[in-house]
Amino acid sequence: MMVCRALQHLPKIQDNRSGCGEHSERYCSVKKYIGCDSHARYSVFVSVDETGKASAPVRVDHQARDLRDYLAGLEKGTPVAVEASGGWYWFVDELEAAGLDARLVNPLEAKKRMGGRNKTDELDARGLALLLRSGTLPEVWIPPAGLRDLRGLMRTRLAMRSHTTVLKNRIHAALRRYGTMESTGPADLFTKKNRLLLSVAIGRLPEETRRPTLHEWELLDVIDRHIGELEARIRLRIGQLGWVRLLKSLPGVGEILGATIHLEIGEVKRFPTPAHLASYAGLTPRVISSGGKTWHGRTSAQANHYLRWAFVEAADAVVMHRQTYTGDHVMELYDRLKKHKCHGKAAVAVARHLAEASWWILNKREQYRPPRAHAAVVTSSRNG
Repeated sequence: MMVCRALQHLPKIQDNRSGCGEHSERYCSVKKYIGCDSHARYSVFVSVDETGKASAPVRVDHQARDLRDYLAGLEKGTPVAVEASGGWYWFVDELEAAGLDARLVNPLEAKKRMGGRNKTDELDARGLALLLRSGTLPEVWIPPAGLRDLRGLMRTRLAMRSHTTVLKNRIHAALRRYGTMESTGPADLFTKKNRLLLSVAIGRLPEETRRPTLHEWELLDVIDRHIGELEARIRLRIGQLGWVRLLKSLPGVGEILGATIHLEIGEVKRFPTPAHLASYAGLTPRVISSGGKTWHGRTSAQANHYLRWAFVEAADAVVMHRQTYTGDHVMELYDRLKKHKCHGKAAVAVARHLAEASWWILNKREQYRPPRAHAAVVTSSRNG
């Protein structure tokens, strides 16, 4: 049986269809806009009609069939706004399975538009419903279920790679503390040909430092093996897609970065211009222009961090293998900016170029082509 109760400090919601009398047909045809403040164990729903009148909040527990029974009682096609919190995947699936119009919301932007200092479940749900009714809801694109699943594959691989970086840094730090590795040693100790050299260096450590360092090395091998399995799965499920092959024509982009860029962009048509895609990836600086003066600040942290990582990683790959890209537009762009700025800003500029180029590649379905230099145009007051 469904457990659906109003919040304790407010009266229980009544059935809109009861007591309508002769006006029941007109009243029940009023369109509803529903805002939902979802939590791990329960959700709070508030509906707003076309006149702006809000209903009492309804709390629905996420137990047994309580949520499904409640959603089944709503009219098909009713728009429901829910914030893009950590557990929105399954919740949006439930809304769509019930025939409702799921709307995913940017939580930070929605709170700015709601205003007010107080924050409660009721206020959040009602605020989402009001924004939905007024057409000012800051919506977020909902990727298809299959795309979300493949994103998990790529993001897990990236998370595992970050763990290997931590372990390698710890092993390097132990060797430096006790000077067991010569300064003229190889740059990468963790390749197959350098395993013997690394084993000797770890063996020279003091006993109580040597043991945990060996454990870290063993853990590193285990994670590397799992990463290899994930990469094999990536090549099978994603690497053969035509979109990925097109994106791999970008400078510095290979199998992993091409798959990441494809999955994180998703439907490229949702970005009206290349600049919108670059902004979504967090590669455009903040601009403040007033009184005839313009100031460019840092790039925004409100971005798709996976997509930003992919483009910046590609830019770094271009710089690392600059001999391969000598004379190319990306290398000329980096060198021109590096004369006056630091490596980070120059690399971000290259990353932005790659992001905007990705927009053209996916829209035109063509491989990457460097931009052509514009021919000089001679004008005068006489000939225009």
